[in-house]
Amino acid sequence: METKDTFLRGRGAQINPPSPYEKIVRDQEPLDRALMADGWEEDKLKTEYLDTHPKTILNRVESPDIPMEWSMNPYQGCEHGCIYCYARNTHPYWGYSAGLDFERKILVKRNAAQLLETELKKKSWKAAPIMFAGNTDVYQPAERKFGITRACLEVFWKYRHPVGLITKNSLVLRDIDILEKLASEGLTGVAISITTLQEELRQFLEPRTATVQQRLKTVEALANAGIPVFVMVAPIIPGLNDHEVFALVKAAADHGALGVGHSMVRLNGDVAVIFEDWIRKTMPDRADRVLNRIRDTHGGNLHEKRFGNRMRGEGNIAAIVHEQFRIAKEKYMKGRKMPAYNLDLHEQFKSPQLRLF
Repeated sequence: METKDTFLRGRGAQINPPSPYEKIVRDQEPLDRALMADGWEEDKLKTEYLDTHPKTILNRVESPDIPMEWSMNPYQGCEHGCIYCYARNTHPYWGYSAGLDFERKILVKRNAAQLLETELKKKSWKAAPIMFAGNTDVYQPAERKFGITRACLEVFWKYRHPVGLITKNSLVLRDIDILEKLASEGLTGVAISITTLQEELRQFLEPRTATVQQRLKTVEALANAGIPVFVMVAPIIPGLNDHEVFALVKAAADHGALGVGHSMVRLNGDVAVIFEDWIRKTMPDRADRVLNRIRDTHGGNLHEKRFGNRMRGEGNIAAIVHEQFRIAKEKYMKGRKMPAYNLDLHEQFKSPQLRLF
């Protein structure tokens, strides 16, 4: 891939679009590109961790496109830096940009486990699968420092409550001991996101995530430990990874996944600006083709907000992708299925007295 000399390697976004919620307009290009071209390195790219103090941790999922009723996120912002990430658009609500700020200003909820326990032990709480996280990755690099995800998993096990995880990071294997216990009672399933089998593309598309091979090994390790594992091929970006459907599904099956899902890329809000800037710097020869093919899947737009359409897309390109996945799953995943969550145990573990028995 050809890139400009001033491309920020190790980060996804190359700019900081201004937040629509602030009166102050920041410089979209916060770095001196001329100095960078001379090999200058600057501290502004370092990650900054900012404590927040939420009073609640569970969010009701209103979207009919998402199968779980609740989600929770111990971190806001994500150092993984995936250029297409829809969660970027939540960062301006905190007063930061959806661009570089999203990757280097990480908001940390240190009290997430305590807030979760407060909810799960309420008499009024009825067990329902919780998606952990659904917005930003629970195993992003911040987790090595803070351990909030592990603390939350310990709460889920203490109260025997179902939880589903999705991640791009092999750090999930650190917690395989807790996940094995949860899986033994039908309380968990793990989704590993694998967008491409091309490691060079992964490095630009998702710069601080686990490598392709690490993710495949993670799928295999989880499966071998008896933990139900699913592979999420998301997003499909026409012109970049749509030709990999059969290879991705086969790789998932070969490594023990019980299922595969997918979604089409959508570039809502500031993500469109960030993505277009990125692709013109990383792949200038393919930029127009990719952007136009994305538009073809969303009625001429880069964005799509309509429930039912936003993750599936429309038109011929989207239809071909969906048909490829149908055939690939029939060929490589036939007879496989993720188990249902056990919703019955939780009531027995709400009370300290009941836990004695």
